[in-house]
Amino acid sequence: MTNRRSFIRRTAAALGSLALHQNFSEAFPMTRPSPVFTSREDLSDDDFWRQIRTAFSASPNLINLNNGGVSPTPRATLDALDYYNRMCSEAPSYYMWRVLNEDREPLRYNLAALAGVDPEEVAINRNSTEALNTLIFGLNLKRGDEVVLSKYDYPHMVNAWKQREMREGIRLVWVDLMLPSEDEKYLVEAYASKFSERTKVVHLTHVINWNGQIMPVRKIADRAHAAGIEVLVDAAHSFALLDYKIPDLGCDYWGTSLHKWMCAPYGSGMMWIRKDKISSVWPLLSHDKPDSDNIKKFESLGTRSFPTEMAIGYSLDLHNYIGTARKQQRLHFLKNYWMERVRELSKIRLYTSMDPRWGCAIGNVGIEGKASEKFAGALFTDWKIHVTTIVWEQVDGIRITPNVYTTTDELDKLVKAIREIAA
Repeated sequence: MTNRRSFIRRTAAALGSLALHQNFSEAFPMTRPSPVFTSREDLSDDDFWRQIRTAFSASPNLINLNNGGVSPTPRATLDALDYYNRMCSEAPSYYMWRVLNEDREPLRYNLAALAGVDPEEVAINRNSTEALNTLIFGLNLKRGDEVVLSKYDYPHMVNAWKQREMREGIRLVWVDLMLPSEDEKYLVEAYASKFSERTKVVHLTHVINWNGQIMPVRKIADRAHAAGIEVLVDAAHSFALLDYKIPDLGCDYWGTSLHKWMCAPYGSGMMWIRKDKISSVWPLLSHDKPDSDNIKKFESLGTRSFPTEMAIGYSLDLHNYIGTARKQQRLHFLKNYWMERVRELSKIRLYTSMDPRWGCAIGNVGIEGKASEKFAGALFTDWKIHVTTIVWEQVDGIRITPNVYTTTDELDKLVKAIREIAA
């Protein structure tokens, strides 16, 4: 326990904040350590973000601009993950089930606080797919009921709905979108025009992963609720990136991955269900009280990675140190930083809005006459810049996604590379 206390103190010092795990910090009171990080108010903007970079093990040799897929974990989180793995290995059944299993509650509380919801509405799971598949398969629908969704929704969720269509006879109603778009009325009507008396659920992706389009979720949700339709939101690319609370979206169900913009360990996620609807959602995995209104019925995963769960808190500490609003502003700045410097090139096509209402961190760019795979290949082979290729619906380009540790120097190199490739 002494070693554990020392570890938490060292990690807290690295983040300039007290440890997340309240039960231990209360049991062993600590004076606030002198932070390694300087106060935000004492730093220039550039100095602040360079300081944040030191919290990550960012490669000096490869520029990672595919943070939209999965983000790296901070050093403190990696240390925590290693520590808890070693702890569990000393006596797994004791430390996992009698110690760390109880530590999930302060974590649940802190995640709920960031999301602006009741902790009793939050379940901790492994990713957006698990959270949203739990909801998709758990909603009470019958043959002939309609679900409105878009072809730009994430494939794992689309396939889940298709399975219900094949197996149970529900009907999927597809929304065709022309993206990017900055026309709120168009986006709202694209969904609302598909609502009918048989529509029971509308599935909305808050930030489209293919090109970073931000959708007017609240406006669509209000139209849906006015028609008695429930709203499910895929927030994989919006939580811990956009400055909002879940109630702001006006939805009924919501899921996210914490290993994206929260920078938590890989395979960590979160699900939210409005309290009055928990009892009517079936858990994806078996539970002795499937109709319970206890959110924990969705956490019956058997043996799970307790070290992964516990380490989430250290990424949450760093996120709170930065602040969601500041992170959103910075990542929108970085996206526009490179886009503004290439948009006038004759062969360039941008698939992402530069307006902060409609785009944030994710940007997508294509070059006329050049296959996206060759574009991405040239960036990696000649410049050691890692991106991902997106060919989906009307989007045919490469997705570029910086994170808080990305520097403008790295984006200057990206801009130079795009200019040369486009030429």
